[in-house]
Amino acid sequence: LGRMKPVIVVHGGAGRIFKEREEGCRAGVVRAALRGYALLKQGGSAVDAVEEAVRSMEDDPHFNAGCGSVLNEKGEVEMDAIIMDGKNLDSGAVSAVKCIANPIKLARLVMEKTKHMLLTDHGAHLFAQAMGIPEIPGEKLITERSRERWKKNLEPDSNPEEFQKDLGTVGAVAIDSEGNVACATSTGGLSNKMIGRVGDTACIGSGGYADNHSGATSTTGHGESIMKVVLARLILYHMEQGMSPEVAADTALDYMKTRVGGLGGVIVVNKAGEWAARFSTKQMSWATVKDDNVHYGIYSGEKHIKSVDEALASEREGF
Repeated sequence: LGRMKPVIVVHGGAGRIFKEREEGCRAGVVRAALRGYALLKQGGSAVDAVEEAVRSMEDDPHFNAGCGSVLNEKGEVEMDAIIMDGKNLDSGAVSAVKCIANPIKLARLVMEKTKHMLLTDHGAHLFAQAMGIPEIPGEKLITERSRERWKKNLEPDSNPEEFQKDLGTVGAVAIDSEGNVACATSTGGLSNKMIGRVGDTACIGSGGYADNHSGATSTTGHGESIMKVVLARLILYHMEQGMSPEVAADTALDYMKTRVGGLGGVIVVNKAGEWAARFSTKQMSWATVKDDNVHYGIYSGEKHIKSVDEALASEREGF
């Protein structure tokens, strides 16, 4: 078996990215992709790489995941996350979790330390305690921006739907040198959502899916729409029918738009290491590392390319 060239693709959420946040979003996805790629280059697994990339974005307040998550109707952070290993279709997910910094870490532990695939709310909390995951005060995850937005959405004449165009779910897909694929997705969900609302992110086949036989994908966008069409699995189905990652992604996004009026974005890698980052929203921050080159963008048709060394150097100087 020939060694695969490792590839990682990450997204920082599809939707509307405000001008003053663009640079931070670009820098954040590039940093995440570089971190995941560094592991892959050392012979690390696709699962390790996607977890590391997502953890990096959970820690970055520019994104709606981990620190920086949006608030539910009661003004609290409730987060969802999933991880999946394409080798054996093992997956772990958590939903509506509070007071932990990195839900993706907990999802990975669900996958590896339990016989289950999805733990929610209180049960996920007990499991986190049992695993020695430090609890942090909920306020620690709340940024000034999230609180402002929550308040705005509470005003009687507000339209939370307007704000929900600015969705910052984060995700990653990768293929490692053994040819194994994996995906990971993490989110704070929808702004001012009902308590206990769980979107597509924690749902296998919707928020993400990975199968060595075809590839891996992670999604972002309007969760309820994504769930209706089981978007991640739909894309892999199209690739199984022979479509390229790009055509499969566009076909599935187009179906979601025409069938249920939903917008979103996806990142994809197939078993041959071909990748795509596609979206039907105005914007989606994304980055890829392949062949020691970093590709990244936010707008449709935008694609910058830097060498890994160049990107690492500019990261040290503060992008």
